[in-house]
Amino acid sequence: MLSNESAPPPAFGRSNSQASMDSTSMEDFWCEVESIKESSEDGSEEATLLEFKPADEGELEAEWLQDVGLSTLISGAEEEDGQALLSTLTRTQAAAVQKRYNTYTQTLRKKNKHTVRDVRDIFGTDDSSPTFETVPVSPVPSNGIQLPGQKPVWKSVSSNSCLDCGLDKGSPSVTEELSYEVSFSESIAIFPKTQEWPKNQRFKKEDSALPKFIVRKSRFGLTDVGDLSPEDMKKIRYLSLIELTAFYDALGVELKRNRAERVRGRENGLFGVPLTILLENDQKKVPGIKVPLIFQKLLLKLEETGLETEGILRVPGSASRVKNLHQELEAKFYEDTFDWDQVRNNDAAGLLKMFIRELPSPLFTVEYLPAFITLVEKISKIKLQLQALHLLIMLLPEANRDTAKAFLQFLKKVVANEGKNKMNLWNVSMIVAPNLFIYKGKRANQQEMQAAATTAHIVRLLIRYQDILWTVPSFLISQVRKTNEAAMNNSKRQLMFDKGVRKLLRRKTMERERPERPEVRRMSDIPEGVIRVYAPLHSKVSMAIQLNNQTKAKDILARFHCENSRGSSQNTRGQIQSLHEIGGNIGQHCLDPDAYMLDVYRANPQAEWVIKPKAS
Repeated sequence: MLSNESAPPPAFGRSNSQASMDSTSMEDFWCEVESIKESSEDGSEEATLLEFKPADEGELEAEWLQDVGLSTLISGAEEEDGQALLSTLTRTQAAAVQKRYNTYTQTLRKKNKHTVRDVRDIFGTDDSSPTFETVPVSPVPSNGIQLPGQKPVWKSVSSNSCLDCGLDKGSPSVTEELSYEVSFSESIAIFPKTQEWPKNQRFKKEDSALPKFIVRKSRFGLTDVGDLSPEDMKKIRYLSLIELTAFYDALGVELKRNRAERVRGRENGLFGVPLTILLENDQKKVPGIKVPLIFQKLLLKLEETGLETEGILRVPGSASRVKNLHQELEAKFYEDTFDWDQVRNNDAAGLLKMFIRELPSPLFTVEYLPAFITLVEKISKIKLQLQALHLLIMLLPEANRDTAKAFLQFLKKVVANEGKNKMNLWNVSMIVAPNLFIYKGKRANQQEMQAAATTAHIVRLLIRYQDILWTVPSFLISQVRKTNEAAMNNSKRQLMFDKGVRKLLRRKTMERERPERPEVRRMSDIPEGVIRVYAPLHSKVSMAIQLNNQTKAKDILARFHCENSRGSSQNTRGQIQSLHEIGGNIGQHCLDPDAYMLDVYRANPQAEWVIKPKAS
């Protein structure tokens, strides 16, 4: 993935200066680049060449519309999913879609391909190119639907009521709060178009240069990326790309994307295999696994024996040993005959980095690597950089996201052991950066030095603020709810014209008129504010619970635990149980234990409530 044209870095010595990024402070980065180059030249790694093909005029816009789930605008079909998504967009998001659709249609008209839908037919406006300077917006309740006259309610903050992303050592005393209630693009003002961005930003490498951010829990709690169903996460990805585009538009920054030829990797083995194929193979051995087995084993090996090794990740292992271990792993790993005790810590670190480099497509995807670079080079405020980075993480395919999460959690542990391994946050970031990002360069000039510092800064943000990055912004969840509701309403209207459905409804009506079993209660019979919670793995499988303003998800879990403490099922022992919201305007949602249930119930009164183990 690294260019073979890269020349050795300029000669320099290690500096103790903490002022800013210069050639001396990037020594570890260039040493890692040289080590990667040597590994490629001696044949221990199979070079993966990604060829980028130029995009025809209008093609990028067409791909963008497809990637955000609006392919109907290209095909002209009146599909309900696209209409539902469009109906939930904010002002800035709609403007971003409109801008791309305008460019696409203008290109088609120039090429005289076929008649396209007028933008006014989609957005219902007479002005196809709106301009706006600032966007006033009213807050939207997190995870929920805007309720008439209701304002977002914030709970008092205790030690566990917010995400706190900041290292204690050398961290600034002033903290800054991040809000998930309002879309990022709606909460900023457009920068003047005449503003010139600094060509060479200089970064301070000490940890204290990074601000401390907190995300307070609203009454809906916080939602991790693994807490939503795959169907809803697909909608989150659509909305994240629209929001990211609107965010960059509002900042006056171009959102650049790569178009790469699809390089088909190996279909068997460990290294150089696409993550999706590797996971398909691994899931035959371990159903439901989300991170490749070989990657998990390498991380486990390093966590058990390597976290305190001085220079871990930075000090390279023996190239010949790593090459032999690579070959031996390919032959013995799935047979469970590989001897992990023979693997030295630095060699294991070398194999870990080799696995990442040999992926046929980068961990952070070919398409959006330029967007990662742009967020640092064109956006100066770290808060705005973090918001852009957050949306880019939401965009990742599931396999990439889960693997990246496991990797960053490991890197956080490495930094936590700095006292023994001598690897601080900046050291780790410099070593990891060239392994994650495609590096292009012909000689070590000032421009390349800036690119090196940029990628290292991105990795530093990823490690430092990872707890924030794995949390789904609540305004996106609110939009998913609205999208699902709009789709259901559209479906209901369509179904009314289906004769077969009307016949089925008549039959269902007749069934309802029959006497029902005493223990079965219809949803309409349940009083307002009362939910029936099901716990299929407990001895007491259901319970009606009256909610009040202070009832939390963890209170319901505690009540079931108390009721079942004596006759607890064997199936529940040793498992962490969570309360899930299922159906209604959400697919499936594992609730934060601190979520206030009356607020969640009002946001989704048609949901079912089930206690079961949280998906790992």
